[in-house]
Amino acid sequence: MERLDKILSSALKISRGDVKKLMKKQSVTVNGTLVKSGEMKIDPDTDEIRLNGSPVVYQKNIYLMMNKPEGVISASNDRSQETVVDLVPEEFRRDGLFPAGRLDADTTGFVLITDDGDFAHRILSPKNHVEKTYHARLAQRLSDGDIERFLSGIELKDGTLCLEARLRVIEDGETPLVEVVIHEGKYHQVKRMFAALGNRVVQLRRIKIGGLSLDGTLAEGECREITREEIRLITGE
Repeated sequence: MERLDKILSSALKISRGDVKKLMKKQSVTVNGTLVKSGEMKIDPDTDEIRLNGSPVVYQKNIYLMMNKPEGVISASNDRSQETVVDLVPEEFRRDGLFPAGRLDADTTGFVLITDDGDFAHRILSPKNHVEKTYHARLAQRLSDGDIERFLSGIELKDGTLCLEARLRVIEDGETPLVEVVIHEGKYHQVKRMFAALGNRVVQLRRIKIGGLSLDGTLAEGECREITREEIRLITGE
């Protein structure tokens, strides 16, 4: 059960204060009965809400793809720094939004923002093997055997053992560009994996979650809703 004003705020993309004003001026009915208070608790799956006779379509959860810029932290709120949720435009705002998986402040690319905790757990749990794909610019060339060491599972400097991962070279050179695919999300994992090999990540960008690639039309800081088909690409279901 959820409050009517919360449902209307989400469905109509307006604040709860605006919902209160709207209910005073316009006709809101629940199962055919006129309602004037947003405090009423209803079941959005079974109760019918209408505004001036037209049905109100309510989406229980929202799933957003954001192209995270550098310098923004992956958090819901912070007193001193701008967060990815701060960048979400008003039309997508709702209570409970959070990033499903964190990127460091200096890491850019695909961040999934949602209010669906169960979904976030499914894609973040290592046992579900949802891949996260990164492009990393390195400070120096790879050494012989680095690709095989990734496949075997890198042991970090503190003794933590990572699951097997894939590493391939995209651009060779003194500061190569590589692609890394992991199935988990340990703290600073990609950077720590290369540090364990005696290398350093200069730039890092996440380009893919599961089978869904970052939309190339999104400018840094922009986001858009993810479709049902794209959600299935992420989970592989």
